Amino acid sequence: MRVTFHPAAVAEARDARRWYADRDARAAGVFIREFDAALRRLIELPQAWPTFEAGTRRILLKRYPYQIIYREKAGHIEIVAVMHERRRPGYWQDR
Repeated sequence: MRVTFHPAAVAEARDARRWYADRDARAAGVFIREFDAALRRLIELPQAWPTFEAGTRRILLKRYPYQIIYREKAGHIEIVAVMHERRRPGYWQDR
């Protein structure tokens, strides 16, 4: 299944990776691997994760306080946000 990213979601993922890289290169690498694994899981079974706000679903990263917020569209998955769990809930809903 094809995956598209909202431009702000790309920036959020990049910023998260950069934050970890500034502190520990290994942590940044683990973050990317976990992020990629979560994407693979949601591509395989997009309806396996619970519904969330504004017609979306979300998958939580296991070791990091981030959620990938997505919605299913005809023929593809749109990643709406890569949201830190403790910052500004709902900020992405206008996307």
